[in-house]
Amino acid sequence: MNKSVFPPRLRAAFAGLALIGGLAVSGAAHADQLDDIMKAGKLRVAIDLGVPPYGMKDAALNPTGSDVETARLLAKGLGVTLEIVPTTGANRVPFLQTGKADIVISSMSVTPERQKVIDFSTPYAAILAVVGAPRDMKLTSAADLSNKKVIATRGTTNDTELTRIAPKDAQIIRFDDDATSITAVVSGQADIFATAPALLRTINEKAPAKQMESKFVMRLNMLAIGLRKNEPALKDKLDGWVRANLKSGELNTIYKQFHGVDLPQEVGKAGG
Repeated sequence: MNKSVFPPRLRAAFAGLALIGGLAVSGAAHADQLDDIMKAGKLRVAIDLGVPPYGMKDAALNPTGSDVETARLLAKGLGVTLEIVPTTGANRVPFLQTGKADIVISSMSVTPERQKVIDFSTPYAAILAVVGAPRDMKLTSAADLSNKKVIATRGTTNDTELTRIAPKDAQIIRFDDDATSITAVVSGQADIFATAPALLRTINEKAPAKQMESKFVMRLNMLAIGLRKNEPALKDKLDGWVRANLKSGELNTIYKQFHGVDLPQEVGKAGG
């Protein structure tokens, strides 16, 4: 139709209506994730079930561990059903970015690199990144890794820290998940493991002759709930929930049940 049919004022009014309609469609395209979760009545949480005592399966093959119980407590607090989405260390961030999970609770440390692509809640726990080896092996610093084989799980902060501090002639052998890394240590592919103290205990349970122990600490990492960028309502909800459950002691109870010790003081300080 010829534009001259409509007076200039009427054409301007139609243009304004079109702009408002466009903005409405744009706003609808980015739905609020917290609202979506509450409407669905389900929270999809990515958890690596091969990282005891954070995520694992019990004798009846049911998911358990400190991260699993934290996810259950969160779902209960939100009044929704929990759906565990099994993942690996390397897939935690991709699962968020591709929408396979709503959030990640999977011994995931807060790092500057990850903060560029995802958001994190207030820290709910912490994990030590250590270098472990058999009791009779002398290792006191990264320099002692020279000309030695060291196992690390790809995509973890343990891998990142080891890569940063290891001598150039150290051979880093990477596996895609902690379960495979543990098997590699148990089978003797290498005796040195960059990991968390809890996984050294798992190796000793599977192979008592190994007598693995922490040799030196690479760093203390804060663990937080991972979520997609630009979800302020969900982030605020998660932050508030973490702070409330740190204050009440619920998160400490879960951590102590599976780790045998209280949460590090740094976690409480980070939670305000």
